[in-house]
Amino acid sequence: MKVSANGVSVLSASIVVCGTGIAGLACALAFARRGQPVTLLGPKLQIAAADADLYHPRVYAISPASQKFLSQIGVWDMLPAGRLTAVQSMEIYGDGDGRLNLRAWQNAMPELAWIVEAGEIERVLIQAVQFIGLPWVNEKFVSYRPGSLTTASGTVIQADLVVAADGAQSPLRVAAGIPTEIRPYGATGLVAHFTCAKPHHGKALQWFRDDGVLALLPLPDTRAGHQVSMVWSMKEAQADALLAQDPAEQAALLSSMLAQASSGLLGTLTQCSPLHGFPLTLNQSSMIGDRLALLGDAAHRVHPLAGQGLNLGLGDVHSLVDIVTGREPFRPVGDPILLRRYQRSRAEPVMAMRLMTDGLHRLFDAKAAPVVWLRNIGMNLVEKLPFIKRQIISGASR
Repeated sequence: MKVSANGVSVLSASIVVCGTGIAGLACALAFARRGQPVTLLGPKLQIAAADADLYHPRVYAISPASQKFLSQIGVWDMLPAGRLTAVQSMEIYGDGDGRLNLRAWQNAMPELAWIVEAGEIERVLIQAVQFIGLPWVNEKFVSYRPGSLTTASGTVIQADLVVAADGAQSPLRVAAGIPTEIRPYGATGLVAHFTCAKPHHGKALQWFRDDGVLALLPLPDTRAGHQVSMVWSMKEAQADALLAQDPAEQAALLSSMLAQASSGLLGTLTQCSPLHGFPLTLNQSSMIGDRLALLGDAAHRVHPLAGQGLNLGLGDVHSLVDIVTGREPFRPVGDPILLRRYQRSRAEPVMAMRLMTDGLHRLFDAKAAPVVWLRNIGMNLVEKLPFIKRQIISGASR
């Protein structure tokens, strides 16, 4: 650090990662593991100690590709094994008689995904970052110009490359003047955990319904019994009415709705965590600016029906780190050519995920009788085609 003539503190860094959520922490750690000087900017998170019988409100389905990447940066084996659930299979139900079963062995894989709590991923990333002594400026960013960030205390951080990993609202993206296309889905993502009477056997369940998409994701058992996490993309008006109920009425109503929606496949479902809701939108912006790279929710946001949002963000991290660390020796880390390579490398996977999730949402949101018939016939047809199943599983594992 140096102090300028006017008394302003100035920091110089090769790479600054702005954002201290999962994507930002993983990006900073990955750069550090590859020998790149990197500084984190953002508040230091305080993760409460894990409770053996309670799970973090938000869980993620980590794909095999993301699991491999987290292993490469040295944090996967730090996750407590007793809080991980391997998803061996998935059953998907249409809004008619459509049904599709996907199993890991159909593509010669040990598991389709791992269900992991957001809090546990954050905890091990923070531990790893602190263990290697990575510089962390525990402040909020307040202003930006290319190659320079100013914090709330007035400290100026100069960098050759700035990475925006500060979430869907991304103050850094806004300050950089990068426009974002945002399309509300008119739906709310509802999440809560439940104790279920029947074991889930590592199976994820999903229903496409008139009132949205419901998923029940397997969690490890607790002393209370078998556990699942509910993610219900519910129509906004219906979700608002449910969220407005007092907790006792809300729990009773939600339990009744789940019993009907799930056809009792897991027996009685008893709510064991508060209900949380968040608006669903489709977001897309440019992934680069002047000496600036955007990743994760700061760059794109997709419908959660496929559970691929975090995997897409970790894919961004992996690609950016590979391109920057594999650059020609004469190029600086913020070279526009490198940034364009990064944007090109992510164009196809981001667009493919956007088209798939948005397309499925539109398909199952349509109410015309012929469309309802065709989509359920389509599910039943895919169920009989092993090659197509392998392609679906392979695509979801990236």
